[in-house]
Amino acid sequence: MQTVVVTGGTDGLGRGISLHYLKAGARVLAIGSTRAKGEALIEEARKISAADRAHFLSVDLTSVAATRRLVEEIENTYASVDKLVLCAQRYKLFGKRSVTPEGFEHSFALAYLSRFVLTYGLLDALQCTKQPVIMNVGTPGVGLGAVHWDNLQLERGYSGNKATLQSFRANDLLGVGFAATHGGGPVTYIGYNPGVVSTGMPDSLPLPLRLMTKATFAVAATPVDKAIKPMVELLDNPPAEPFVARWKKKPVDLGKKAFDTEDALRLKSVTEQLVGVR
Repeated sequence: MQTVVVTGGTDGLGRGISLHYLKAGARVLAIGSTRAKGEALIEEARKISAADRAHFLSVDLTSVAATRRLVEEIENTYASVDKLVLCAQRYKLFGKRSVTPEGFEHSFALAYLSRFVLTYGLLDALQCTKQPVIMNVGTPGVGLGAVHWDNLQLERGYSGNKATLQSFRANDLLGVGFAATHGGGPVTYIGYNPGVVSTGMPDSLPLPLRLMTKATFAVAATPVDKAIKPMVELLDNPPAEPFVARWKKKPVDLGKKAFDTEDALRLKSVTEQLVGVR
């Protein structure tokens, strides 16, 4: 039986992936921060006779310490992990800069640091399986944003948009850095851009923008059940390369600056200093 770990696994794309693999007979560990959504996922699993294979953990992924404990719990519970799907994201496009108790800017902590810790923390469990794959869901191929090397926590010139885009660009480099250091192993790393998907993302926006975004989603966004199909195809039949990036089914050019190997190794070194190396 496959074991599939999904962060953000109780909402949007993550929930869609969780339910797909439950229907396919896999064991699914869905990570989320809202217990009610986790309970709703388990209830849905009962309807498809998969409750015994559906597991929910409420974890604050903005905390490096909590993410490390999650890694330990997964390692102590499951002999191996076949698929790790990283979807957890909470858009904070407006408002003041917020910092976690550990001192990290919120978006950087949730959308990047948690993915870094899970990527490397679960490596041993992934390497125990025949065709292990990590999928990091973000925006590869979008030429916006940058890693602010001398201001990673955006203590100067903060904006929610800048913070969100930095986390996306950091995740592009996360995949490159993983391939550069572990490309000879069995794990395939996929950076995946799903495009515009009809999720609950607009709910976090201010009211006027929320209504406008929901109206746009109603017309242009891809429903979750359709958006996960190319994701599942990649997860079940990962490419031979150690790292690839896709915008839906379209390959993303890895020759662009966003995927620079030197930058990727630099960010990996900096991140190891920030979170500590196990």
